[in-house]
Amino acid sequence: MLQVMRFAIEEINNSTSILPDVSLGYEIFDHCSEVQNFPSVFEFLYKNRSVLIHSKPKVVSMLGPYGSSQTITIAPFFMMDLLPMVNYGSSSSRLSDKNVYPSFFRMITSNRAQVQLIIRILQRFKWTWIAFIGCDNDYSRDALQLFIDAIRNTSICMAYQDELKVDSKHGTVLENIKMLRINVIIVYTLEMYATALIQSAIRNNVQDKVWIASNPWSLNKALPTLQGLSTIGTIIGITERVVSLPGFPEFVQKSRSDSKHPQCKNEKLQEFGATCNQACYNCSYVDPIKIITQDPSFNFAIYSAVYIVAKALHNILHCGIKGCNKTERIFPYELLKEIKKTDFQLLNQRVKFDANGDSPSRYNIVFWNLDNSENPFQHVGSYDTEPVVRFSINESLIHWYSNGTIPVSRCSEECEKGSARRPYRIYKCCFLCDVCPNGTYVNQSADPYSCLPCKKNEWSDPGSSSCTERSVEYVHITEPLSVLLMLSVSFMLFLAAAIAILFARNYSTPVVRSAGGKMCFLMLGCLSGSGFSVFFYFGIPNQIKCVLRSIFFPLFYTVCLSCLTVRSFQIVCIFKMAAKLPKAHAWWVKYNGQWLFIAVASTVQLIFSALSAPRPSNDTVTFKDQIIMGCDATSFIPASCALLFAVFLGILCFSFSYMGTDLPKNYNEAKSITFSVLLFYLSWISYFTIYFLYKGKHLPIFNAFSMLTSSYGILLSYFVPKSYVILFKPEKNTQAHFQSCIQDYTQKISRL
Repeated sequence: MLQVMRFAIEEINNSTSILPDVSLGYEIFDHCSEVQNFPSVFEFLYKNRSVLIHSKPKVVSMLGPYGSSQTITIAPFFMMDLLPMVNYGSSSSRLSDKNVYPSFFRMITSNRAQVQLIIRILQRFKWTWIAFIGCDNDYSRDALQLFIDAIRNTSICMAYQDELKVDSKHGTVLENIKMLRINVIIVYTLEMYATALIQSAIRNNVQDKVWIASNPWSLNKALPTLQGLSTIGTIIGITERVVSLPGFPEFVQKSRSDSKHPQCKNEKLQEFGATCNQACYNCSYVDPIKIITQDPSFNFAIYSAVYIVAKALHNILHCGIKGCNKTERIFPYELLKEIKKTDFQLLNQRVKFDANGDSPSRYNIVFWNLDNSENPFQHVGSYDTEPVVRFSINESLIHWYSNGTIPVSRCSEECEKGSARRPYRIYKCCFLCDVCPNGTYVNQSADPYSCLPCKKNEWSDPGSSSCTERSVEYVHITEPLSVLLMLSVSFMLFLAAAIAILFARNYSTPVVRSAGGKMCFLMLGCLSGSGFSVFFYFGIPNQIKCVLRSIFFPLFYTVCLSCLTVRSFQIVCIFKMAAKLPKAHAWWVKYNGQWLFIAVASTVQLIFSALSAPRPSNDTVTFKDQIIMGCDATSFIPASCALLFAVFLGILCFSFSYMGTDLPKNYNEAKSITFSVLLFYLSWISYFTIYFLYKGKHLPIFNAFSMLTSSYGILLSYFVPKSYVILFKPEKNTQAHFQSCIQDYTQKISRL
């Protein structure tokens, strides 16, 4: 690191394009430790290590130190005078707080970006059961907190976390990881802690793990040489983008030769290998080859940090071709202002800062290919945030320990399609699997823990991951059964019209008058109306169709039953009750009791029908894959009353007709009425039986069939026989014939 900084200083001092006639100088101090660093800081900043009020610092900027804890402890001294700190090795996100560290900048990427990259790698390979190993410093603690915050809304679980110290028992840490069946371990530590952990893993025969190395040790050249390293699994490293520095190897070699130059007569300088223009009194002798082959992760960060300060000075001193304004006084806040504006290209890399003083993220992902002893660090991916976020990784270049397949690290196996997770234990990625019941589905990407209900117009089988739209079913007008019913209704309407015409032409005949006279036309009209209501049972149900269904048949059929009841009652009265109850009979005749009864019965039925008027409904319960469109009564009680009232009229009609079984044959309607009423009961008993057993779309067909059967019952049993007499038995449609029948009935009664 020192030699890279010296290289940058000499390159700038020998440049004619930057600070052409100004030479940069520097002082270097060992940080020592977090608790014994202040003397060095004071000596660095002030003369005689004395801090005086309004005293001017000796330097205009400070580079380093290396390490987050080291930086956090001394940074406040530099912040007081807004002295720019351009850092190359401190990645704690705390240092991004401009309220606390207003003059801090760094060329190394913040922990936040490195943690985001680690999470992207975990998500790429679907690793959710993770161990996070840190160390006893701000660098690791900050990354740990960032990691915890970042995975909160993901499927990743931190199953185990530990903080390594110098005297940590690595065997216990590794045993805990093994016990929890964790296969992916993030080692976010400094180099010395990572080295001790990996050596312990080899000794403890830890096998088949994925190790994710953080920046400080991802290019450690000593670890790949350890015997048995290949048995611990696969190592993936995250490192700052390595940028080669042209001329640096030659500079290091030259530094070694310059230390023996005749001008350097000082034996001490020769001993420590220092160049004459850059005296280094406290540097240990190091072989140049070892320097050149050292971990290059921070080379560009140090190199660019020197250039950032130099370019800021270049602008403040108004340097040009002719030189710089050396009389210009430099204040820390001015340099700070210029550094904030930094934006230039250096070795094809963009150098700039965001609002927090952080540089763009430039990471490489390396795979430790131990088969290549010369260069085991194989580039397999990259991560950039400038100009846009880009993440790429070539999986095929990674030689997994698991015979080429991507290792698995999960607490629970993924649920099968259509199964929802049920939390198990305290971790969100530990779960059991429950098959979603029918009518529900699970969306694994949005909410894998819930079986969501399908919409009303959708359905699903058990264990579904999506819903299917239901088919909408109703009675189509073109169906064969619909066509058959419409033809039957049409025939009934034709038959009713023909009978009405026949009765009208023979209105004065005894058969028509005994059948009810004018009342026959009312009955035929109502039978036509009740039959016509069948047409409202086809097509998509709507409010109008539902209302007309509930009103047409109950009302018109009630009128028919009322007419039959009145007709039966009148015949019984004439032959049996007129003599016994003359006043009642007289009142009935005077006030047209038959029409009054019909009006009252019709009004009652109309009220019940109106109160129970149905509305369109969709049955989504009976069939999982169908929606049955139909009509449902708005109130159960009025609908029940309407039905019971029709039943009551039928019973009343049947009773009166039964009372007249011994009347003259021409006036005896017991057989026809009994047949029609029984047919009415049987058809509706059949319908309600089907109603409770079958809930398909053809239920309205059975309803319409019951209505049509009831109407046909009256038409065929009451009106057709009379029409037959009119057409084919005219001898029975005479006044004499009817008088003869009455006389026979009278003689029969007198003999009794």
